[in-house]
Amino acid sequence: MGIILNIETATSVCSVALGKDGVVIATKEENQGFSHAEKLTLFIEDVCSQAEIKLSDLDAIAVSSGPGSYTGLRIGVSTAKGLCFALDKPLISVSTLCGIARGIQNRLMELKVPLSEDDILFPMIDARRMEVYRAIYSKHLHEIEGPASQVITDPGFFKGYGANQVYLGGDGCGKFLELFENESNVKILNDVLSSASYLTQESERKFNSGDIEDTSLFEPYYLKEYIPGKPKGQ
Repeated sequence: MGIILNIETATSVCSVALGKDGVVIATKEENQGFSHAEKLTLFIEDVCSQAEIKLSDLDAIAVSSGPGSYTGLRIGVSTAKGLCFALDKPLISVSTLCGIARGIQNRLMELKVPLSEDDILFPMIDARRMEVYRAIYSKHLHEIEGPASQVITDPGFFKGYGANQVYLGGDGCGKFLELFENESNVKILNDVLSSASYLTQESERKFNSGDIEDTSLFEPYYLKEYIPGKPKGQ
């Protein structure tokens, strides 16, 4: 049981949430492009103020570990590691895709959608063009397939999983609205985006089980090698 600061910067969403015993007690987030460098520390101060908690009161720092934006992940992880070193607190990492899967699960519970054992949760992060970073989870958030880079162009793509229903979420699913609009077994929850509030239960579980990272050695999981673009003007 603990008070954990959760940081999510793997996509265009800049999000911070305080979890106490796995329950969100304060959150601050914004989805206005990649403004993480300017907003992240302010959001951390904001949630601590909301909850009337000092940074020294934290038991751990959790960060979304990827895959996702190279720059966003670097900002989130470097901030989390800096806090861990300064406060002498443990670092916890949570898969970005696992967090989105939790968001899908939460939204379906809010909508009172019954899930069968054959249903799958399919979090997707936009990786440009027709490519996404994705993973596959059961209704219980057990990982069926780990993170992978996937080009999706075939509307019958999901039939190979033999699922009763496939629930898509994350910023990668919006580009496929038309592709899957006639697929009766595919449901798109395009309002479920990455959020630090979706990390709190998993970070609490990891904290209680002692599943922490080596702060000095930890690096984000980029999935693909980063290839910098050409400087402007060239």
